[in-house]
Amino acid sequence: MKRNKTMDKSRRDYKNMKVVILAGGFGTRISEESHLRPKPMIEIDGNPILWHIMKIFSTQGFNDFVICAGYKQHMIKEYFDDYFLHSSDVTFDYRDGRKLVTVHGTQVEPWRVTVADTGYGTMTGGRVGRIRDYIGDNPFMLTYGDGVSDVDLSQLISTHRASSDSIVTLTGVALAQSKGVLGVESSGKIRSFREKRDSDGSVINGGFMVCEPELFDYIDGDGCVLESGPLTVLAEEGKLSCYRHYGFWKCMDTQREREQLEKLWASGDAPWKIWR
Repeated sequence: MKRNKTMDKSRRDYKNMKVVILAGGFGTRISEESHLRPKPMIEIDGNPILWHIMKIFSTQGFNDFVICAGYKQHMIKEYFDDYFLHSSDVTFDYRDGRKLVTVHGTQVEPWRVTVADTGYGTMTGGRVGRIRDYIGDNPFMLTYGDGVSDVDLSQLISTHRASSDSIVTLTGVALAQSKGVLGVESSGKIRSFREKRDSDGSVINGGFMVCEPELFDYIDGDGCVLESGPLTVLAEEGKLSCYRHYGFWKCMDTQREREQLEKLWASGDAPWKIWR
């Protein structure tokens, strides 16, 4: 059931939003890697693309993450369980017949990470619906676990807050990808949301969204597809807005795109690396 009450965005906390990352899909288009691990765990320069995405948010002040896991979700949990050790020098001492572990020079990000098992075959909207208890009645950020960008999150949030009736504001990028096409008005409101056709040269959904908690009321069970369900309905109701990003954005859908990201990183000119 959708709520029709008026949102008062001036009373909501956008500085301490949690970041929800969709990381539960099968990654069938990059099966060379995804048959071994979840797509968000495929590495760019030795770190999962999930880590790169989290660094984009963390560098801009958002350090509280909820990861919607599914396919091979245990690998994501194990990665963060060992993250402290992976990021430090470690001495293992067995001389007394027991294991003594000493961690040296710890340098880890100030992250709080909740990895939620949102189901093996759950759709994108259903995954978001399953983590409602971790969000409560607060606005939150939402993105996909396979796309990196140098998006300015402060500008994204400002665009969202400026539209008093928008429940979701997503980042629109003008690239020829097989993602959801946006019909964007001059006001920034999205009036249509549909699948891309080959003839299109339109703005597409690049993820990096700001969402009000009212979004949960548009999600109907595990079979709900975020893009063809809630986002489409919100567009029809005039409650979906677009922040146009003209900088770098890249989705790692295929092995070729992974190799492109690897080359950018190796060149020392990875545009999404906005941290030092």
